[in-house]
Amino acid sequence: MTQQAPVSSADLQQAIRNIPDFPKPGIQFKDITPVLSDARLFAASIDLLTEGFAPGSVDAIVGIDARGFIFAAAAALKLKAGFIPVRKKGKLPYSTYEQSYDLEYGTNTIAIHTDALKPTTRVLIIDDLLATGGTAQAAAQLVNKIGAKILQINLLIELSFLQGRAKLAGFPVRSLITF
Repeated sequence: MTQQAPVSSADLQQAIRNIPDFPKPGIQFKDITPVLSDARLFAASIDLLTEGFAPGSVDAIVGIDARGFIFAAAAALKLKAGFIPVRKKGKLPYSTYEQSYDLEYGTNTIAIHTDALKPTTRVLIIDDLLATGGTAQAAAQLVNKIGAKILQINLLIELSFLQGRAKLAGFPVRSLITF
């Protein structure tokens, strides 16, 4: 049996499909489903997103609605940490903290359960994509509102031309793939 070479970020980038004009004209959608459908690539993406963290070094993985859940839940299992969903407003059934953020046209609001984290909780935030940075910034603000410690914000993809990282100043941010 021959051993395959380890999967790199470049391998993941090559698998991501570009869909022009989706969901509207002018948008170049980054389709992650080819990564998810390939067990080797998906496992490698989780390994790379959790690189530098050992089981027990993180108490909770915060995943952002909705595609971020896929990566965050798998990372939580790998690091033996809890999984905490940050969802769109109105989707969580218990008492929540909410944080609004600006979109290109309008605003959106995300929420976290008020008892999801404790002030001593060591948190890794994971999402699939950093575009303008509003959603990740709002998620970080929610974690900060509770008083938990953000160890890092890890992203599969960063669209650097949109300069979303600027909204995350003060947080350690790591992206596996940059377009």
